[in-house]
Amino acid sequence: MANATLSSAKLKKVLAALEGDWQAEMEGYHTYLALADQDTDPVRAQVLRHLAGAEWEHAALWHGRIIELGGPEPVYRGNPSGDAHSLATRAGGIRMALRRLEIEESRAIAAYGEQLKALGDEESIAILEHVIEDEKDHYKELGALLRGHYPQPAGAHKIDAQAVLDEMLAKRNQGRKQPGSWIGDAIYGVNDGLGAIFGIVSGVSGATAGDSKYVLLAGLSGLIASALSMGSGAYLAAKSEREIYMAELAREREAIKMNGPEARELLSLYYQVKGLPEEDAQNMVNHIANDPEQLLRVLAGERLGTSEEALANPLISAGSGALSTAVGAAIPIIPFFFMQGIEAVIAAAVISLIAHFAVGAAKSLITVRSWWSSGLEMTVVGAVEGAVTYGIGVLLGKGGM
Repeated sequence: MANATLSSAKLKKVLAALEGDWQAEMEGYHTYLALADQDTDPVRAQVLRHLAGAEWEHAALWHGRIIELGGPEPVYRGNPSGDAHSLATRAGGIRMALRRLEIEESRAIAAYGEQLKALGDEESIAILEHVIEDEKDHYKELGALLRGHYPQPAGAHKIDAQAVLDEMLAKRNQGRKQPGSWIGDAIYGVNDGLGAIFGIVSGVSGATAGDSKYVLLAGLSGLIASALSMGSGAYLAAKSEREIYMAELAREREAIKMNGPEARELLSLYYQVKGLPEEDAQNMVNHIANDPEQLLRVLAGERLGTSEEALANPLISAGSGALSTAVGAAIPIIPFFFMQGIEAVIAAAVISLIAHFAVGAAKSLITVRSWWSSGLEMTVVGAVEGAVTYGIGVLLGKGGM
C-alpha cells in the first residue's frame, strides 16, 4: 500500500494538506475560467483558459493522490466562479484581477515550497515539484499579460487564430468601461470632498472657536464649490476624451481608405509584438479585414488603447463626480448643524477621521494594499491636515483676521 509507511497521524496531516491544495487549484481553475469568459480581449482570454486547464490538471493530480492514500472524495467548497466575481475583482477590473492572481501565484509557490519540507510523502512531493514549476510559469505569464504581452504558454500550447477571431467577433459589441471603474471615481470624489472641506472646517473652527454659523457658511460654500468643480471637471475630461477618440478614429478611417495594405500590416505587427506567430497574426488580420468597419475599430483600439464603448459618459462622470464629492464634503459639516464650540470641533474631527479611515480602506478595492494599512495612511494624512489648518486658523483668529 502507498500509505503503509505513514502513521495514522501523519496520514491525516498529509490528506488535510492535499485536500487544501486541491481546493486551491479548483478555485484557481474556476477563477481563470470565469475571467476568460468575461474578458473582451480574445487573445488574453485564450491564455486565461490555458491557465485554467493547467489548474484543472493540478487538481486532478491532487485528487488522484488523495484517493491513493485512501482519503475521501474531495468536494469543492468555493464559489462556482472562484474569485472572479468578488467585490475586489469587480471593482478593479481585469487588470487588477490579473495583478491579484499574480500575487496569489507567488504565494502559492511559497506555500508549496514550505510543503516540500513538511509533507514527508515522496509521491506527493513529486507532484509538488511538478506543480511548483508550472506555477512559476503561470506567474511569468500573468506578469507578461499585465505588461500587454501575450506569451506562448508553456507546454507547446498554440494560440488558435480562428478561435480568437470567432471570440473577437462574438464580443465586438461587448466592450465597455472596466466593471466597477465607477467605484474608483466615487472613492476619488469622496476623498477629494472630505479632504478639502475638512481642511476648511478645521481652519474656520480654529479661527472662530467653533462658531457654527461661520463654519457652516464656509463649509457649505466649499461643498457647493467643490462639487460643481469636480462635476464640471469630470464632464469636460470625459467629453474631451471622447472628442479626441472620434477625431483619431476619423483620421484612422482616412488612412485605411488611402492605404489598406499598410493598415493590415500594422495590425499584424501589433499582434506579433503581443506574442502571436506571424502566420496566426496574418490570418487574424485577413479575417478581420473582411469587415472594413471592424478593421477600423480593432486597429484604432490597438493604437489608442481603448474603444468607443469603453469611453466614459460625460453626464454620468459629471453626476458621479459631483455627488461623491458632495457626500464626502458633507461629513465634516454635519456636527455643526447640531452643536457648536469645542464640542462641535471635536465631533467633526472624530467623524472626519473615521470617514478618512473608511475611504482609505475602500481604496483597497482598487489596489493591492491591505485595507487597514490603506485606511491608517488616509487617517494619518487627514489628522495632519486637520491639525495644520486648525493651527493656522487659531493664529489667524488671534491676529484679528
